[in-house]
Amino acid sequence: MAALTAAAPEEAEQTAQTENNHLPQPENTTSPDTETSPALSGDVQSIVVDFLEKEVGSDLKSLKNVGHLLQKLKEENIALEEQVLTVSNSLPPKVSAALSAAEEARCSVEELLKRERLVSNTLQQHLLQAQPCMDSLGQVLDQVDTIERHMKYLRCLQHIEELSATVQQCLMTSSVWEAIRAVDTMAALDAGLHQSECSHLKNFLRETLHFWHKIIKARLTSDFEKVLTQLHWPIISPPAQSLTPTANTQEISSQLELVVTQLLALQTSDDLLCQRSETSPQSASPAALLSPAPPLCLPVQIMLLPLSKRFRYHFYGNRTTNNPGKPEWYLTQALMWMGNSTTFMEEKIQPIVDRAGANISTRVELCRGLLSVVQEKVAADASRLLYDDALFSHLVEEVLQFEKELRSSHSYPAGLPGLLHLLLEDSVLQKWLTVERKMAVEKMDAMLSAEGAWSSQYKDISDMDELKAPDCAETFMTLLQVITERYRALPCPSAQLKFLGLQKELVDDFRIRLTQVMKEESRSPLGARYCAILNAVHYISTILTDWGDNVFFLQLQQALVSIGDETVLGDLGVMEVGRLASLEGSLFEGLLALLDRLKGDMMGRQLEWTMRDITAKAKPYCQDRWLSVPSQQDLSTMSLSSSACPMMLCVRDKLLNLHQVLSLSLFQLAWQGLADRLDHFLYQDVILSNHFSEGGASQLQFDMTRNLFPLFGHYCKRPENFFKHVKESCIILCLNLGSAILLRDLLRESEEETRDWVGADVPAAVSALNEMGVFCLAPCDVLILLHLRASWPGQ
Repeated sequence: MAALTAAAPEEAEQTAQTENNHLPQPENTTSPDTETSPALSGDVQSIVVDFLEKEVGSDLKSLKNVGHLLQKLKEENIALEEQVLTVSNSLPPKVSAALSAAEEARCSVEELLKRERLVSNTLQQHLLQAQPCMDSLGQVLDQVDTIERHMKYLRCLQHIEELSATVQQCLMTSSVWEAIRAVDTMAALDAGLHQSECSHLKNFLRETLHFWHKIIKARLTSDFEKVLTQLHWPIISPPAQSLTPTANTQEISSQLELVVTQLLALQTSDDLLCQRSETSPQSASPAALLSPAPPLCLPVQIMLLPLSKRFRYHFYGNRTTNNPGKPEWYLTQALMWMGNSTTFMEEKIQPIVDRAGANISTRVELCRGLLSVVQEKVAADASRLLYDDALFSHLVEEVLQFEKELRSSHSYPAGLPGLLHLLLEDSVLQKWLTVERKMAVEKMDAMLSAEGAWSSQYKDISDMDELKAPDCAETFMTLLQVITERYRALPCPSAQLKFLGLQKELVDDFRIRLTQVMKEESRSPLGARYCAILNAVHYISTILTDWGDNVFFLQLQQALVSIGDETVLGDLGVMEVGRLASLEGSLFEGLLALLDRLKGDMMGRQLEWTMRDITAKAKPYCQDRWLSVPSQQDLSTMSLSSSACPMMLCVRDKLLNLHQVLSLSLFQLAWQGLADRLDHFLYQDVILSNHFSEGGASQLQFDMTRNLFPLFGHYCKRPENFFKHVKESCIILCLNLGSAILLRDLLRESEEETRDWVGADVPAAVSALNEMGVFCLAPCDVLILLHLRASWPGQ
């Protein structure tokens, strides 16, 4: 027992050491020679002591279980070592397996590479052996391909010859329909060979096609002309109202339908030949170059021939009808032919075309044909008249009138070109702009120097003379409107914008001329001519403002932004372009600003001269002895101050004069401006410059409310609202004594509070003034007015 007890501490120590080996060890931050710190050894001891107390406890009899505990710990240690060895031993087999697989793959790739080299060498040898055979076979294939192409070429030639023979045979047997079908087949073949490089074959085909097409067309044209002759075509004069039908009407109608239908069937080849001729520079005619539309249908081409001959006979060469100064002769003639032929085309030709299934308007086609003739003539005349302003201007006027008549009376489609595109050629358009500017300047000189330039033509008609615009201003705006109507129909927005730029230049030029005349009349701003100039400026400004909201000019505004050309935009900045794009501004915004500035300067000078006369007449009234005016209890016995009579008469006369010579809107601005200036004058020179007794304040109020304000009452309902300083001053000066004392005390208290608190509000004082009807005068101004009263206690 003693031996067991003695051995027990040793086993326990060994067990603690074994357990300590399995516990996590702290990181060793010292060298191996450094001893374990006391804190670390203390932690280990506490762990061991806790373990022994848990497993052994204080019972000495339980020490017999120490051997079992030691055995248990050894088994756990062995199990952990086996797990570590098992994991460490299981990794090498997997790695070795992967290496083995990689080795096998490498060997397989090497084997494949060997086989590939073997096959490649074999193939090279085979190709070398087969190269002679391939060369010989390639030569044979080339020969076969050449022979095949020759065969196709020959077959194509044979097909062309067969079609040519077919056409010839059909024409000999009068089988026109079969001949037309064969010609259409040639046309289809020609279209199929369009990408071919066989130029000789294509030329041969086209010559053959053209040959037979010409023969068939000539035969059908002859038949068609015979039928048209029987139907009295061309219709040169207006058709008779009633014609007696001929005996063979049915036969003629049948022949007409047959020929027209055959001509329509020949249309495909005719269009093809026309396209070929248009693409050829040598055969391109001016008329073809001017009209980008498709070729005319064959029946209309034939019907157009006699009209074209007549046109060239009369309007070319040395004929007297070929007069450069009378373009209206041939333009009117073309319109007459269009109108006279409408009934014939709609009743005779159009039904046949509709039954043939062709989507064509024969009336429009005839107009197109006549237009092509007229276009050629206009283009030639325009180029010859570039150096004659009068004749060129007349030509442009007639072309514009022709275009208007063509679109309105003859319902010519808007999508088809008329004559206006001829005026858009650079030299013609530039000449047009130059002539417009030159003639407009000449007319401005004439209208400003005319005898009645500054008088209104509606001066005797009150209902039509609200603007009171002088004749020169109305004539000038009419001139601009005529220019607008001339270029409105142009199909090119950039050309329209050039004319708009010309109009703006003319407006600015006219403004400068008005300014020059105004300076000459500035010595008498109230004179008739000066007022007429002011009315002219206002009239032009009003019209330009209306134009800014017009749909046509709004469209031009959007076109100006969308084009974005610097030559069109001019000096406009990014902000101005943005305002135009958002429709916040208008095309005439810059001109309106200049006109408004001129109008403001002129009205300011007028009011200055008016106030100069009024202040001269008001001197006695300003120097009146308001302090000595006795008090009058009965207002009905009061009368206007004698010193105020000259001033009142002057104000009345000035208002009547301005009302007679200025437009209604300008007069509204004038009398309101005069009222404002007169209000300040009376407030400064009459009220603030004097002291008032009770009678003087009452007399001032009577003069203002019963005499001055009614002078302006003819033009508004509440004229006192335009004399706020005078009206409110009279209210303060006429307060009874008690109210005036209370108001003065209140204002003084408010003034002291304002001094103590800088920026403080005085709602009590302002509220008291508002209750009295004083809204314009400040509390400090009211105190000054109260000090002007003479009726204070103790005074």
